[in-house]
Amino acid sequence: MSWTMSGWARQARAAAVSAAAITVSVGGFAQAANSAPTADSHVLRVCADPNYMPYSNKAGEGFENKVAELVAKAMGRKLEYRWASYRARGGFSNFLAENLDAKKCDVVMNLPYGDNEEGYTKPYYYSSYVFVTRKDKHYHIRSMNSVSMRSIKIGFEAGTTPETAMKMLGLINNSVPFHIASNPNASPKSMLQAVQDDKVGVMITWEPAIGYFLKDYPDLQIARVPSEEYGPGLPAVNYTYGMAMGVRKHDTALKAELNKVIAAHKAQLAAVLAKYDVKLYPNPRHVNFSNQ
Repeated sequence: MSWTMSGWARQARAAAVSAAAITVSVGGFAQAANSAPTADSHVLRVCADPNYMPYSNKAGEGFENKVAELVAKAMGRKLEYRWASYRARGGFSNFLAENLDAKKCDVVMNLPYGDNEEGYTKPYYYSSYVFVTRKDKHYHIRSMNSVSMRSIKIGFEAGTTPETAMKMLGLINNSVPFHIASNPNASPKSMLQAVQDDKVGVMITWEPAIGYFLKDYPDLQIARVPSEEYGPGLPAVNYTYGMAMGVRKHDTALKAELNKVIAAHKAQLAAVLAKYDVKLYPNPRHVNFSNQ
């Protein structure tokens, strides 16, 4: 396929170095200011966005914050943050280059499994793009090829796998892009509001981005976007992806430590994700996680 999860994440987490320096206490772990301390085996230095719920914020309210707290505690380390926006100019690649690769932190909590620029752990969850519709509309959308997709306005998160598929299927002309990933002031919640207000008949987006907000929209429902083949001889387009923790490519020692935490705390990690209504889906068959 022409757009991978790595492509989505790099769009979704556009980056720039934050200039502000603060110290916050979250879950009993001290959060350090935006400095570039030397590596310390007693500290887990995490790069995170200061204002991108439900992923993370400076108050420690996002699911990436809670995962970082769990991991730091399991490793017996103090948690420190390097705050930098995922969504400023330069994209997620710039975020990684100016923070993780520049050794201003040592790990990010949410990196697509298989990223070709960084090191990554085994996935600690895998989720999917979903269709969001109103319950009272009865569109019965279960795939990108559903009949209703030809007759209703489609909303989608710009720069993602669904956009590429829509172009392949000739659906793009009756669609509305939502630029959540490139606008630091936008909230994924706005995509749900657009469905609620009938501005679009269906929204296609990454489930972890909107699951946390669905409780405020009882009239909406979601359905997983299934993998499909859109033409003879073409590979199936996959909408389900494993998410890992990211480290510098050659930091094999930290990667190994993190993999041990993931293996030993699967239930606790799943509980954190469940609290934020991150839907977990079966591992895509064509991806082999066992060799990593």
